Amino acid sequence: MPTKPRPRPPARPRLYEQLVERLVEHMRDAGLGVGDRLPPERELAVALEVSRASVSQALVALEVQGVIEVRHGDGAIIRQTVSEQGVLALLRDRANRRAEIIEARQALEVKLTELAAVRRTPEDLVAIEAALELMRQEVANGDRGVTGDERFHAAITTAARSRLLARMMNEIAPMIRETRLESLSQPDRPRASLDGHERIASAIRSGDPKAAADAMRDHLLLVSAVNGAAPVTP
Repeated sequence: MPTKPRPRPPARPRLYEQLVERLVEHMRDAGLGVGDRLPPERELAVALEVSRASVSQALVALEVQGVIEVRHGDGAIIRQTVSEQGVLALLRDRANRRAEIIEARQALEVKLTELAAVRRTPEDLVAIEAALELMRQEVANGDRGVTGDERFHAAITTAARSRLLARMMNEIAPMIRETRLESLSQPDRPRASLDGHERIASAIRSGDPKAAADAMRDHLLLVSAVNGAAPVTP
């Protein structure tokens, strides 16, 4: 007689998911609302009896969902209030979409970078360098470099001169911001991302479409390795 398959037990929430739930609960119990500031990471780690790294990961998850805004040197500011159930549902949906977002970026941005190496104008090169310089300053100041990163990829999209690809990029821009925040919030990732940008920019300046596309593909593989997840290979 064949044995009947047994139902699988429900997956246990990961630590940072539990922390996200507890942080939302803390905001509610403490009566915190929009515009209020959360305690520093160190205090939250002590109160929750976990590492600062775990707290930082949970805060990034809340930031990606727009619940808080993390300002360099100013802590985490609450932007909207949500329920524990609501935030966990969003969190799990985002985790399921991550690979698809990276795949879309690979399909679009590798081609955009290849085109940019051929079609860039002197003005485009100035914009790319300005974005790089901004990210250099942000990273040197201990920030994540999110604004510089965003402007760098936007400058490449402009330089590619492809209205259809640019429209497609604009459609997924909010989802790209999620992966950007997650990636740049990991230790040492801003510096590694900046190095990848330098290689991409160098290839675009040289007018080498293959080298530019390869550099962007390598960069996106780095972005895909979030929270220990396996990189998404083309």
